[in-house]
Amino acid sequence: MCGLVGIFTKTSILEIEKNINKSLEFLNHRGPDDSGKEIFSIDQKSIGFGHTRLSIIDLTQAGHQPMLSSDGRYILIFNGEIYNYKELREELRSLGYSFRTNSDTEVLMTSWIHWEVDCLRKLNGMFAFAIYDKKKSKLSLARDGFGIKPMYFGVNDESFFFGSELPALFTFFEKKPELNYQCAYNYLTWGYYDKSFETFYDGINQLRPGHYISIDLKKFVFNKSSLNPVRWWWPSIQERTDLSFDQAADKLREIFLKNVRLHLRSDVPVGVAVSGGVDSSAIICAMRMLEKDMPIHSFSFLAEGEISEEKWIDIINNHVGAIPHKVIIKPEDLGRDIDDMIKTQAEPISSTGCYAQYRVFQAAKEAGIIVTLDGQGADELLAGYDGYPNRYLQSLIERKEFFSIMPFLNEWSKWPNRGYKRALQAFGRSLTPPGFVTLARRIFGQNPSPKWLDRNFLEKYGAKIGYPVSYVDSEEGKGRRLVEHLRAALMGDGLAQLLRHGDRNSMKWSVESRVPFLTLEMAEFLLTLPESYLLSPKGETKSIFRHSMRGIVPDAILDRRDKIGFSTPESKWLTQNSNAVNSWLSSANELPFLNEKECENEVTGMLTGRKRLDAKAWWLINYCRWAQL
Repeated sequence: MCGLVGIFTKTSILEIEKNINKSLEFLNHRGPDDSGKEIFSIDQKSIGFGHTRLSIIDLTQAGHQPMLSSDGRYILIFNGEIYNYKELREELRSLGYSFRTNSDTEVLMTSWIHWEVDCLRKLNGMFAFAIYDKKKSKLSLARDGFGIKPMYFGVNDESFFFGSELPALFTFFEKKPELNYQCAYNYLTWGYYDKSFETFYDGINQLRPGHYISIDLKKFVFNKSSLNPVRWWWPSIQERTDLSFDQAADKLREIFLKNVRLHLRSDVPVGVAVSGGVDSSAIICAMRMLEKDMPIHSFSFLAEGEISEEKWIDIINNHVGAIPHKVIIKPEDLGRDIDDMIKTQAEPISSTGCYAQYRVFQAAKEAGIIVTLDGQGADELLAGYDGYPNRYLQSLIERKEFFSIMPFLNEWSKWPNRGYKRALQAFGRSLTPPGFVTLARRIFGQNPSPKWLDRNFLEKYGAKIGYPVSYVDSEEGKGRRLVEHLRAALMGDGLAQLLRHGDRNSMKWSVESRVPFLTLEMAEFLLTLPESYLLSPKGETKSIFRHSMRGIVPDAILDRRDKIGFSTPESKWLTQNSNAVNSWLSSANELPFLNEKECENEVTGMLTGRKRLDAKAWWLINYCRWAQL
């Protein structure tokens, strides 16, 4: 895992060398093992590439970056892993190519040289990279299909710049970029973020998952209109009918075990994050099945009280003979670490769950584990959480399967933490036209213009007030609304924020987090299955995956009905840090769209029980503290 930064600019080589050196300091945590840079002139302009390396595959200097092709024509900087690099290397050798190293970096560069953009679909991995072709004066940036690895970019009238993290790009600004007011509103009011190309800073965007940019530097004009990201991957949701449920489960098992096998490729120690649910349990059990003698270190967050998963974590650790590492967090720990966590993320986050993850990766680092496997993305692929029942019902309605509606609602409601009231609410949401979303949210108490927010100021500077909708139902998705929603979540309308949290938290501790569920093959397979294979008529989430893991994962785990999403005792943590809350909120008065007194009233009212505690308490605390740092 690594950090990268680059710039194409009208300024001098000496100036950009200074900027790149500063950027690399901000990226050192992403790659403490090595660093390098390449800077040179192009037609009275300058181009520079910088890289910091966390050595995972081929630990020798042969994997040094920026990497130049043998003929010096191409320069590559790469963040991520290509898990099928051995197979690709053999394919490329059969086409006449030779290799100087054992690194996946050289395989990636050669793949691009041979196939160019078409190589992206052949890569089983997570990646963000930039490659420059000196002969054609062409610079290309690409990001993996799910956006597991980050890539930010910006352009002004003098420079085009890009990199792995926002602070590394601030060096290319005379002063810190201005806040993006639309993103501020979307986050503070709705908890909505990381669902578009925009960031919390004006002038810096992110390359979206499954996109690339190619720029002819000889013709490049320094403005936004010169940048045209192109989508290279968009999975189909057209239903296949050639596989029975059992056949599909067998195929899924095959794909999953292959994924885990490839994700275990490493020249450094590998561990696993375990939550007690089906996804992480499947990963650790597959690891043991594939590597019978491998010492397995597991890392788990233990919440206090009713939401503790320790019982289930112990079951799975004992089953595979893992070496457990349990993270227990006290409220005062959050107060101690909140500033560092916020700086680590560089942008606001949804909940304190991110802190628990931060501490889990810290535990991995302290145990000497450099790579961890994680179950991220399984819920979005397999209709996890509550199964997205409103989307499933919408599909039933559009397919005119009306007699299936009530039986499904009855069965779905019987599961823990659901109930018939929630089932009826899901049915109501399935009938709500997209254009009535904001109205419906207002009816249910979600005010688009709370008192602590200056609506007039935000509208003056172009922010749109109302619930942001990142996608709308398509004709393609008619009768397939569940998988259409899953696809949107996978491609940036939900999963992106979780992947950002994971990337920054792991990289903070120089740990590489791998996500074996997130491969193109698995997504393309699952999204084309009948929806009932994912969410059964009995209300069982991840139905086909549970079936495919029989004999690998203990039945006690597969048959659980009480698993909830990753959760922390947020109310307790915030309440017991209430003395610090006012200082965390103190920057509200410096933000022109927030009223500090009303913000304090809102948050303290929640923490003292005068108001119902909800996610907005953390959103306000997080944003205000982030703006201070």
